[in-house]
Amino acid sequence: MSTRLLTLQVNGRKRETAAPAGAQLLEVLRDQLGLTGTKQGCDGGECGACTVLVDGQPRLACITLAASVEGRAIETIEGQSQGGALSPLQRAFHEHLGAQCGYCTPGMIMAAQALLRSDPHPSEERIREALSGNLCRCTGYVKIIESVRAAAGDPA
Repeated sequence: MSTRLLTLQVNGRKRETAAPAGAQLLEVLRDQLGLTGTKQGCDGGECGACTVLVDGQPRLACITLAASVEGRAIETIEGQSQGGALSPLQRAFHEHLGAQCGYCTPGMIMAAQALLRSDPHPSEERIREALSGNLCRCTGYVKIIESVRAAAGDPA
């Protein structure tokens, strides 16, 4: 199998890696760059656990070819905190128990982050719509929705 040298902009930092031709972004992030916060769920683009942002838009890393995002801004959950401090959205997930088991949380946070950037005060309907591609297999979405609303300044 041939490899290709990739130059990626991940969390504001230029990263170079040799990856197998046809490698998925998820593989490159986790296996080549050691960014394991992005989770591998269904591996078929159905659960949203692998959601990252590419140029600010949610993207499923398990069905995205790494080569197709070369030179574009990629954001992962690792890039959300600043100086070791949780982002307001991460803090809201923690304080409002939106994290639950935590497996789907990185994808939920990345999808919610994209929403809050485009709509800082979304309605509950918009939150549900933005997170509709992210599946939670634990207890449901109530705490997740409350967490996003809290991050948006809505006391829920």
